[in-house]
Amino acid sequence: MATAAPNIDESWTLFIDRDGVINKRNFDGYITSADKFEFLPGVFEGMKRLSGQFGRVIIVTNQQGVAKGLMTERNLEDLHGYMVDKFNEKGVKIDAVYSAVNMRGARNDRRKPRPNMALEARQQFPEIDFKKSVMIGDTDGDIRFGMNLGMKTVLIRSAEKVEGQPDYIVNDLEELANAWNL
Repeated sequence: MATAAPNIDESWTLFIDRDGVINKRNFDGYITSADKFEFLPGVFEGMKRLSGQFGRVIIVTNQQGVAKGLMTERNLEDLHGYMVDKFNEKGVKIDAVYSAVNMRGARNDRRKPRPNMALEARQQFPEIDFKKSVMIGDTDGDIRFGMNLGMKTVLIRSAEKVEGQPDYIVNDLEELANAWNL
């Protein structure tokens, strides 16, 4: 596991998972509305410091609750609008949110660890260089997503079992910002 922070500047991109990293994860179901969306401690301070270093900040999230009929894509867009608005209020920039709403194993599966959401982000923002990107997540799929694309990876500790070897392991985003002296 690496200890020194990568030499991040405006040419770098931050990819970040949602559930378990930004908000409290519901292990028994899905976050389907803003009233069920609970930001984790230290998220705003950590994200403000992190987002100030990166040229782009992109959220990538698996949300198969849409395919299961537990929420609509519009509900998910509204939820993400709420999240982005709260970040904006705290001075945190979010450039884009990509969601994989299909079922696991679907024919055109966009879910992490597949690279689809990152490739879509690079189509929207051609300057993205995966070798100058960091992926922060709390699951093995998040870490493998980053590793498969050649990104630096950061694991946020959680109840999830992770077999991949991330470059960094921390408890939350504020701890990462502190460790990287941001």
